[in-house]
Amino acid sequence: MKVAIIGGTGYGAVELLRLLHIHPYAEVKAIISHSSAGKSLTELYPHTDGFMQGNMETFDVAVLKEQVDFAFFAAPPGVSRDLLPQLVEAGIRCVDLAGDFRLKDPEVYHKWYKADPASQALLEKAVYGLPEWNKREIAEADFVANPGCYPTAALLGLLPAVHNGLVDPASIIIDAKSGLSGAGKSPSAVTHYSEINENMKAYKLGSHKHIPEIEQLLAEAGGTQQPVSFSTQLVPMTRGIMATIYANLQVGLSETELLELYEKYYETHPFVRLRPQGEWPATKEVATSNFCDIGLHLDERTNRLTIVSVIDNLVKGAAGQGIQNMNIMQGWEQTTGLWMLPVYP
Repeated sequence: MKVAIIGGTGYGAVELLRLLHIHPYAEVKAIISHSSAGKSLTELYPHTDGFMQGNMETFDVAVLKEQVDFAFFAAPPGVSRDLLPQLVEAGIRCVDLAGDFRLKDPEVYHKWYKADPASQALLEKAVYGLPEWNKREIAEADFVANPGCYPTAALLGLLPAVHNGLVDPASIIIDAKSGLSGAGKSPSAVTHYSEINENMKAYKLGSHKHIPEIEQLLAEAGGTQQPVSFSTQLVPMTRGIMATIYANLQVGLSETELLELYEKYYETHPFVRLRPQGEWPATKEVATSNFCDIGLHLDERTNRLTIVSVIDNLVKGAAGQGIQNMNIMQGWEQTTGLWMLPVYP
């Protein structure tokens, strides 16, 4: 299958290239970049030398219709809103790694993204691409809205508990820490080496655009809309997200029983791994992989459940999950091209 990547200069696009290079059924035939059209990929990323021929191109739906069967959008918010419908109309199935189609309510999108939303018809047609939640809908979709990196870690940690009514949704607190690649390639004062080295920074408290995405799916899973407390911090590492989640237990289950319930919930989902009782995952244990590792702790003194969920933000949090969605859409085994050991140490 011939694939295009639209928005070819960011970290998500380069991670797509790395993973698609070893995919047995897909080949990248076009990289679209408005800002770098005419340049070779190796000019921007020398590590790709010998793996991708030709130069980056400008967007032309007529040309892409002749070149490719499938497209990934790895551009900033707003780009896929305008360009993706043209490809879908041309019969090219798509996965969008940006946030333009994740939120179903256009007013909510406008509030949190500070931009004009896609049409209501397109928002309703888009399928939220969390395979562990709605694999069947993904398989039938024309285009999929890939989840954000923070929501992926948080939702995979919470879904079994919320869907089964184990915790009070109003008590959920998500404390999430991310490596710097999650902030994108463009440098800023926040990501400057002298600002983040040997340092940790909280940012966008109460205003992060992933908040409504998390709340939307938790409402779908639990049947009730509740606000969550969500805090984010940058830590001085390149890859990885750790979401430490707290919620009040509202059922009389032991830690052993909770773990067994989680194991049953994810038994048919190959990319979620549960840690044994008394063990919790670390970000390095999933680095460069499409795994989400989860550990649980029940504090019987406070009757509070703590969930630790870790992912690689560029893989399960972006490119890897995008390819997992592509595999499902194409009817391939979802692990195709993704079943690999994390890089360690």
